[in-house]
Amino acid sequence: MTIDRRDFLRLTAVGAGAAALPMLVPFGESRAAGRADTLLVVVGSTVNSMDIHRAGTNRPSYAIAVNLYDRLVGFGTKTLSDGTEMYDYQTLQPEIAESWELAPDGNSVTFKLREGATFWDGKPITAADVKWSFDRAVSVGGFPSTQMRAGSLEKPEQFTAVDDLTFRIDFLRPSKLTMPDLAVPVPIIFNSKVAMANATKEDPWATEYLHRNPAGSGAFMLERWDPGQQVVYKRFDNWKSGPLPGVQRVIMREIPSASTRRALLERGDADVSLDLPPKDFAELQASGKYTVAAAPIENSMIAIGLDTTYGPFKDKRVRQAVAYAIPYRQIFEQAAFKRGIPMWGGKSFDPATIEWPQPFPYDTDYGKASALLAEAGYADGFEVPFAFNLGFAQWSEPMALLVQEGLARVGIRTQVEKVPGANWRTQVLIEKKWPMHIKNFGGWLNYPDYYSYWVYQDGRLFNSMNYRNETVETVTDEALHMPVDHPEYEARIKTLISTFFDEVPLIPVYQPYLDVAMQKNVTGYKYYFHRQLDTRAFNKAAS
Repeated sequence: MTIDRRDFLRLTAVGAGAAALPMLVPFGESRAAGRADTLLVVVGSTVNSMDIHRAGTNRPSYAIAVNLYDRLVGFGTKTLSDGTEMYDYQTLQPEIAESWELAPDGNSVTFKLREGATFWDGKPITAADVKWSFDRAVSVGGFPSTQMRAGSLEKPEQFTAVDDLTFRIDFLRPSKLTMPDLAVPVPIIFNSKVAMANATKEDPWATEYLHRNPAGSGAFMLERWDPGQQVVYKRFDNWKSGPLPGVQRVIMREIPSASTRRALLERGDADVSLDLPPKDFAELQASGKYTVAAAPIENSMIAIGLDTTYGPFKDKRVRQAVAYAIPYRQIFEQAAFKRGIPMWGGKSFDPATIEWPQPFPYDTDYGKASALLAEAGYADGFEVPFAFNLGFAQWSEPMALLVQEGLARVGIRTQVEKVPGANWRTQVLIEKKWPMHIKNFGGWLNYPDYYSYWVYQDGRLFNSMNYRNETVETVTDEALHMPVDHPEYEARIKTLISTFFDEVPLIPVYQPYLDVAMQKNVTGYKYYFHRQLDTRAFNKAAS
């Protein structure tokens, strides 16, 4: 589906009265029935699976892993200068494990599980459940196994149930990523007896059953799931891994229209609104009537990916030409409304620091772009399809149109394509079918080598650019498990960053904020790297 300049004008306006009317009855009912104990969240898209280990599970489904399941450990929290609470990468805190101890030789870690902790069905949580869950995560392949491998958690033989309440992990190698990797959404603890009772010879990890039927011990249980419409949690009152949530129910309701999501918040029919255009968050914050939490998303960039196996983009000079033809400031001001940190205008192709992300050494320069295209044999330009995720249309559609206009000035003709959010992961990340596309990746573990592991190394899910560089392959592997105070770490990271600058398969535009708008009586929000709501700490005062 092709879009044009008229769409841009539509996108930068707020549809005030909007299509909220069709939702009045359901929201009114929710408000009347126990509204004080219910947190009602409106989102652009909801979950597509109950199982984060399943192939094709979307980002909203990470919230299921966070709220309906426990891990051994979680991250602590810290408070930013504006009062926003966020996760603290440097601090781990207990969840199912009440304590842990590193072996004197540093080759293993042993966890003591909480006595009396149970799954929703009352079955005690044992080390055998943890062992089965970890075995599953490293064996199913795809995204979960790659995430576990980042922390050197690679094979079932590493995991031992010593007794019912003691679980040990044997390390393959020392790695700075192993312990924090236990706190990301992937290594969740399943009720292994329920799972195994629903496994088959063809499906030994019960992926079909767990896709629709969660089997956890988390702070919330699944009450209802209407795919494409809503997911409803109810509190698990016997949860032992932390203080009980302050609300009894959470409704995550899918409202495709951003203007309707804003209207529902303004009318008081929704408690929390996500996925709004940056312009709306700026206006809601300026009104002073709502709490708008904003934090830069760590290890994340809004960027343009170029498929390095596609015709013109095989030539580094063409990729650099595209980087010089991006109207960065216009995008930042008119599509992002300055809700982020600029990632253009760096001073040198040789990085002075290993800060990440950092501005790339490109700025809008159509003369340079045209000269590079001519040098590469594309003086007359070329045509290329350009895709964006319709699920993030509130900022990605105006961005796409501005990019289209900038590239047209140097003869690059783009056909902008809207890819439905439900299809994005398959088309862009798995099939890697779009030669030019807008990327929105954020690395869970906050290191540049971890970003490289997921985005720049060959064959990775998020390497939608089909990029391969032997220096990047080698140096990423060398740095990934190396402590940051290692005398060779900084030199390796600078080598990676300078290669990214020069090869530019990915053109960063800005580091985005994660914005969440809430009613004033809602508290407990914390920003997490996975960008989903952890509703376990939410509270709602009477309004």
